[in-house]
Amino acid sequence: MTASRRGPLLWADEFDGPAGAPADPRTWQPETGGHGWGNAELQYYTGEPGNAALDGAGHLAITVRRAGRGLPAARYDGCRYTSARLITKDLKPVRYGLIEASIKIPGGRGIWPAFWLLGTDIGQVGWPACGEIDVMENFGTAPAQVCGTVHGPGYCGDSGIGGELEAGAPLAGGFHAYAVHWEPDRIRWFFDGTLYHTVTPAGLGGNPWVFDHDYYLLLNVAVGGTASVPPDSSTPFPQTMLVDYVRVYAA
Repeated sequence: MTASRRGPLLWADEFDGPAGAPADPRTWQPETGGHGWGNAELQYYTGEPGNAALDGAGHLAITVRRAGRGLPAARYDGCRYTSARLITKDLKPVRYGLIEASIKIPGGRGIWPAFWLLGTDIGQVGWPACGEIDVMENFGTAPAQVCGTVHGPGYCGDSGIGGELEAGAPLAGGFHAYAVHWEPDRIRWFFDGTLYHTVTPAGLGGNPWVFDHDYYLLLNVAVGGTASVPPDSSTPFPQTMLVDYVRVYAA
């Protein structure tokens, strides 16, 4: 089955602009810190252009760097790596629709790129009650595998409800389109236009469906963490995720 029909385009970011410029602040803001982000992750997310900036060729570049010469770990709460996590919270709320990004992910052991959504009520109800929709995750130990998952009350963390697709070649080899078509009673995942996973309220084992309110988008590259493995000597740095576009269409 091929990609879902697109409705009218609601908004898009094509990441056009001069090299070194930040992502459009009317759409994206950096979320910063190095406290592990609930997964014992190893990176510190900064708001610095060395970790997130336009590349001048129509892409957003999110770059992971190893602390060391010219990048003292003490500056980043002792974290050995820096990266970026950009969010649309309070700027571009989304409720239903086709949400798609064209991304060239980085590759390497311990590198964890993601494109995902969180409920805008996270500050009031916490996680996982706010809900989480992972459009794309990849783990360096499975370079050809894309994962799509939902998390909510009773189905979070290792118990998240997800699906995987084996692409047949490492995803870091080029740009791919990662998308979800989110409807009031169904969420479907697509890789380069091919459907590979569907979740409905009936598939949650009696747990609540929390995908009926506003969400915001996130783009990030994590390092290590409980869902991944730490980098080793085989992992080169810096590592860069390139995002060609993010587009949101009506359902």
